[in-house]
Amino acid sequence: MGNSLICKSKKDVKEIGSRSKRMGRSQRKLQSEEEFLKKQALSLALQQLQLSQRFDGSTSKRIGSTSSRRHNLSDPFCNGKQNPSKRVSRAEVTSGEANLQALDFLENVKEKKFVLVHGEGFGAWCWYKTISLLEEVGLSPIAIDLKGSGIDLTDTNKVDSLVEYSKPLIEYLQGLPDNEKVVLVGHSSGGACVSYALEHFSNKVTKAVYICATMVGDGQRPFDVFMEELGSEEIFMKDSKFLIYGNGKDEPPTGFMFEKEQMKGMYFNQSPTKDVALAMVSMRPFPLGPVMEKLSLSPKNYGTGRRFFVQTLNDRALSPDIQEKLVRENPPERVFKIKGSDHCPFFSKPQSLHKILLEIAQIP
Repeated sequence: MGNSLICKSKKDVKEIGSRSKRMGRSQRKLQSEEEFLKKQALSLALQQLQLSQRFDGSTSKRIGSTSSRRHNLSDPFCNGKQNPSKRVSRAEVTSGEANLQALDFLENVKEKKFVLVHGEGFGAWCWYKTISLLEEVGLSPIAIDLKGSGIDLTDTNKVDSLVEYSKPLIEYLQGLPDNEKVVLVGHSSGGACVSYALEHFSNKVTKAVYICATMVGDGQRPFDVFMEELGSEEIFMKDSKFLIYGNGKDEPPTGFMFEKEQMKGMYFNQSPTKDVALAMVSMRPFPLGPVMEKLSLSPKNYGTGRRFFVQTLNDRALSPDIQEKLVRENPPERVFKIKGSDHCPFFSKPQSLHKILLEIAQIP
């Protein structure tokens, strides 16, 4: 009996020792996992802190020039890279330094007002991400509802000209002080409004940015750009189920609007679900008259304006080929490209679009 007790005691000691080892390994594993999680959380926090300094996913090229642009070495937003002589380790990054860099950036920007013009069916609401990002670096963005768009209560069917459609934008530019200029940004068919403003208020627009927009030349219609995607104008005007006849079936169509599933596939093929949901409850019919007009653009006004074009490379509404054709036929000062963006980069690639707008803002 004594021997059995000794054996049992030894067995218990072994089990206790084994259990202690397992507990030790378990504790070490928990500590290791906890340290990993802490490092991961710190890394994510630092990444969030550095978002204002890093904007990936876009490329740009100069049109009509072989010279490379000289970047200001004090510019923290130059191609999303910091000056090597001013690099800091992650541990040294602080919100105070981020604020100082934002102030340095603002010193290089002359015009701080950005006027954002939406495209067909959209409204000022679509720019909410861009507005937030621009405000974070100290700029002053404003988004405008064109006639019959967004929360403007005008009946879309009554908007039959580009002048009428652009009226809210024109009134804003007319109300600016004599010595004040803005950077004008237009999306999609909003490019026609930007061109109209550039022609008639060239003294108020320091730069015009076309985001996958209808940057057509003198005597051209914005409608023709979309027809290259949609096919024959005659067939579209006769058989399209998307046309709206506000004045009756016997009269010419007054507007159009794609069905929801059609819009999702054409406009939002790369956009987050929540932004698509926002668009589905916010999109409105688009007046047809403004895009059917031929633009009258002069070399003196429009021709001397500084234009920049942003191409969206995963666009199904206005294909990269059509955008490339617009650039070839009516060359801007520079062209920027956003990879992985659908027709709405303010949804699908807001940081990349933001970086481009900041870079354009700093071009002397």
